[in-house]
Amino acid sequence: MYEIICVTNRNLCKDDFLTRLSRISALNPKAVILREKDLAEDDYCALAEKAADICSKNNTALIMHTYYKEAQKLGCRNIHLPLHLLREMSDKDKEFFNVLGASCHSVNDAVEAETLGCTYIIAGHIFDTDCKKGLPGRGLDFLRDVCKSVKIPVYAIGGINDGNIRDILACGAKGGCIMSSIMTANDVGAVKLLTE
Repeated sequence: MYEIICVTNRNLCKDDFLTRLSRISALNPKAVILREKDLAEDDYCALAEKAADICSKNNTALIMHTYYKEAQKLGCRNIHLPLHLLREMSDKDKEFFNVLGASCHSVNDAVEAETLGCTYIIAGHIFDTDCKKGLPGRGLDFLRDVCKSVKIPVYAIGGINDGNIRDILACGAKGGCIMSSIMTANDVGAVKLLTE
């Protein structure tokens, strides 16, 4: 069995974002990463409070992104960081979090993230995706190398769908991350990765 992490991007959303988030979290993915990179810190935190309530009602883990000091204030013990922020984070700050993830784009990134205390990593982008137009995916060999280089769970991102999920599992990944499909689908229940 595989695990799916849903990554948000409200700018892709075709309807009310919080309504969609409620529908997504009700499908019980492994977690929801509230990514929303374009929001200022205060706006992000206001949204995170609402997202935390929604995810809590559905017993789905919410992973905040980037603003780890704000996550601490909100009592959210799950954080996903770009690698450059993970490098700057103190050991004391890391100790607050039960779940600590980072985005990795090379084997060296993955090894460094594990050394810095990550409990999981997201490796990508694996396949061509509209989110990274014009940039070819790094491919399955890249994913296989990343998975072999670390002992923590690896989740693939970038073009992950029901047609290639078995391929990423065969590389050693624990599961995959989806963003575009879950944000743009007319019916989130039709996203097969979350309903199989």
